[in-house]
Amino acid sequence: MLGTTALTAPALAQDIELPIVDEPLELTIHMHWARAQGYGPGGDTSKLYPVEEVAREKTNIHLVDQTSGRNTTDNSEAMNLLLATGDLPDIVGGSNIRQPVNEYGPQGAFVALNDLVEEHAPNIKAWFDEHPDIWDAISAYDGNVYYIPYLPDGKYARAWFVRQDWLDALGLERPDNVDELYEVLVAFRDQDPNGNGEKDEIPFFARDWEEMIRLVTLWDARSTGADVYHQFYLKDGEVAHPYAQEAYRDALANIAQWYEEGLIDPEVFTRGSSARDYLLGENLGGVTHDWFASTSGYNVALEGKVEGFNFVPLLPPQSAAGVRIEENRRIPMKPDGWAISYSNEHPVETIKYFDFWFSKEGALLANFGVEGKTWDMVDGEPVYKPEVLDSGQPVNSQMYLEGAQVYRGYPQDYRYEWQWTRDSAREGIELYDTEDLLVEQFLGVAFNEDEQAIYDKYYPSIQTYMLERQQAWILGSGDVQEDWDDYITALNKMGYVEVIEIMNSAYERQYRG
Repeated sequence: MLGTTALTAPALAQDIELPIVDEPLELTIHMHWARAQGYGPGGDTSKLYPVEEVAREKTNIHLVDQTSGRNTTDNSEAMNLLLATGDLPDIVGGSNIRQPVNEYGPQGAFVALNDLVEEHAPNIKAWFDEHPDIWDAISAYDGNVYYIPYLPDGKYARAWFVRQDWLDALGLERPDNVDELYEVLVAFRDQDPNGNGEKDEIPFFARDWEEMIRLVTLWDARSTGADVYHQFYLKDGEVAHPYAQEAYRDALANIAQWYEEGLIDPEVFTRGSSARDYLLGENLGGVTHDWFASTSGYNVALEGKVEGFNFVPLLPPQSAAGVRIEENRRIPMKPDGWAISYSNEHPVETIKYFDFWFSKEGALLANFGVEGKTWDMVDGEPVYKPEVLDSGQPVNSQMYLEGAQVYRGYPQDYRYEWQWTRDSAREGIELYDTEDLLVEQFLGVAFNEDEQAIYDKYYPSIQTYMLERQQAWILGSGDVQEDWDDYITALNKMGYVEVIEIMNSAYERQYRG
């Protein structure tokens, strides 16, 4: 199966000399991420991940949990608690470590990795030699690198999906532009495509309400510049915020109109992560923008439960100006990963351990779990066992409990996901590949101390205000067109201009210096 695709193992991975140390070496670790608050299956640090057990056998390095903030799911709160102790474990890892590590690394809290990678981590060095732009992106303001990131693989993340069975029932074609999409949504609202005699269809829905905001791209605006919501983006080579642009004003007015007309889920702000399960399972949802692999799985999950159910990807509709883009894509590096703290007495052994996860053997372990337990090598390709693929549980959730796909610093291998991507999604990916859809990503910046102070002073309240007004306008409290000048004035009084200035000064230093 994998041999028919263009998917290959991460380039340049090579074997390394193992074990790293002759006698077992314990290194403490803070590992706080979305799936677990602690280094153990589901956060249970009394147990070892199967992947950790094998890594210990291979490297002779034993990771021992020392995670702060285990009683909170907020990664930032956990990091703040950790930093407040002043007693850092040997390794600090998990979600969203980039900003604090790059802020406090130059102050001495974390070890600069440049020389360590050059001298002791051939696999990491080889990977970044092939991706120098990513090395630049993860660098702190002093030019040093302080963390090794989790490095996603693949091109596309989310895609447009439409109920083909509903289109067929109404004799409609798949929409190709924003006007045709509008007509389809109106038909879904008014013409009873689910055939139950009730006007209960939800034409457009989203698990994450921010995906509704992404509709601004249909009117040539932007909602974000990265794979996370509400981020700055690059506009004509300069850093800007999408929510302060006139194109956004006009686009949001259209979204508000669609919401008022009942074309968008009236509970889009409150329904939450269950929206996809519920609205598709009850034969109520028509169009969404969601992950390729998981969304395609509903064609199997609902087979026999919703008669004729057929949820298919479609190309992003052309915008009002005739432009077709997919704003959401996999970012090449995450703010997640791990770093070496100042208190670590074994930095060379630790960077060699980090390098293990970039080797061929380590990368397979990090991506697929333990060979022979969750996967086998078949004709030179890692192939999941049937009991993994056919368990009824998402493969990624299974891997999290094995200790694979954990937010350590490692290169993800898209072959892991391709195996559980349904045929309809694979066809959709091939469809997306027929056009140049992806837009340039803003990979973020590293602030110096003064810039960080300005950002921390102004931006949190600015973003809060932006999102409050955004929701109010969509719900009909105020009119974005009429309120726009006052909105921009308020942003400027709150320090928006100062924030944009430091964003661009940091960008200039990091990428053009």
